Amino acid sequence: MKRIRVSAAVIADGDRVLLARRSAEMSRPLKWEFPGGKLEDGESDRESLCRELAEELGIETEVGEYLGLVSHDYEDISIDLAVYRVRILHGEPAAREHSELSWVIRSELSDYDLAEADIPVLKLLE
Repeated sequence: MKRIRVSAAVIADGDRVLLARRSAEMSRPLKWEFPGGKLEDGESDRESLCRELAEELGIETEVGEYLGLVSHDYEDISIDLAVYRVRILHGEPAAREHSELSWVIRSELSDYDLAEADIPVLKLLE
């Protein structure tokens, strides 16, 4: 099974965290996730996050604290998800590739239908 490395952003605004909902055309359709994406060849986690967040959300960011690594095996692919705190420097997040975005109160994150690889990220936020 193919294994890929993905970087994910925990973008907080006070007690709220940004989640992105995958579009119906994406793999794992309509699941919620922490924004981010696959690393390209030669890219670091941090470089990937800045690029992906600019492309997908239209924001300029600064990648901060590393929170941890989550691994998950889907039926078709294995994911290593590197999770970082991220701060928005410029712009307002907009759903360019996702179906929608939501600022979610931390205590309500588990109420969302998260992609399976993103569920363990909630433990990293405790």
